[in-house]
Amino acid sequence: MFKKGTKLYSILRNKCPKCQEGDFMKEKNIFKLHKAFQMHDKCSACGLKYMMEPSFFYGAMYVNYGLTVGLAIITFAISVLFFDLTLLESFIPIVIVLVVTTPITIRLSRIIWINIFVHFDKNAIKPSKIEE
Repeated sequence: MFKKGTKLYSILRNKCPKCQEGDFMKEKNIFKLHKAFQMHDKCSACGLKYMMEPSFFYGAMYVNYGLTVGLAIITFAISVLFFDLTLLESFIPIVIVLVVTTPITIRLSRIIWINIFVHFDKNAIKPSKIEE
């Protein structure tokens, strides 16, 4: 399920969706906010250009919306069922969870979005192999 060649491998390991070798984001630490959202222009292993067209990652906003709504619903359910909070009281944990997980959801939404359009290619040519 999490082995190389699957979408989950690319998403969870922050790897290029085509070759699953090169890194997608420049910074591995999600909470270094000044660098957390910087992506490589292209894959260091296969040369896939990540920004396929201008404004390509605008679609990732829809994925991010889905992720944050899901997190809000889960947080609401936990706060009501386990902590017996009222509707108004449950907004505090929801806001806290959404603020803390914002760097995670933004990065995840970008990598999920590109994985929708780019599929794994086990024969992806590496630039270093072409020069030999």
